[in-house]
Amino acid sequence: MKFIKKSHSCVRLEKDGRTLVIDPGGFSEQDAALGADVVLVTHEHPDHFDEGRLRSALEARPETEIWTLRSVADQLTAAFPGRVHTVGHGDAFTAAGFDVRVHGELHAVIHPDIPRITNVGFLIDGGKVFHPGDALTVPDQPVETLMLPVMAPWNKISEVIDYVREVEPRRAYDIHDALLTDLARPVYDRQIGGLAGAEHLRLAPGASAEL
Repeated sequence: MKFIKKSHSCVRLEKDGRTLVIDPGGFSEQDAALGADVVLVTHEHPDHFDEGRLRSALEARPETEIWTLRSVADQLTAAFPGRVHTVGHGDAFTAAGFDVRVHGELHAVIHPDIPRITNVGFLIDGGKVFHPGDALTVPDQPVETLMLPVMAPWNKISEVIDYVREVEPRRAYDIHDALLTDLARPVYDRQIGGLAGAEHLRLAPGASAEL
């Protein structure tokens, strides 16, 4: 499987000529979802869900389908009947050759005064990849590659380190990193890499790795 890092929390996975994209939101590239066979969206926040980008992808390629939670699906289902699928915690499905299990129910707490919204994570191909969206969800099976929300308004570095320790992946790649400046990255790299107990990796947008 080929992993291509897109900006912020968007990732692109390619396998056997098929493509799966997760969270092509407003902080990611304009064409992040174009050409995908499968698009997964973890929640409705605009840095993860951009309706215009998804509509463009669906209009450009009739084979493209989306799996997401209800709050996102409701905004697209009427215009694209049969191509937008609603999922929740515990669901499992196969799309374009990718096996997907859904984990998690709520977005992490940003502040007690801000209501929590629904958030789901996606476990791909039996734990090959896990993308938690905006939550520190721990799947009920081993994870090989964790997409790690490294910097967000709802987390701090100690929580990030403890999350990696709890999941125990073989490797963790930074996502949710658009707010992290280049000046601060070495601090995060050193502390997470030294304390989390897993190989900690970071790719620039557009760079790729084999998983």
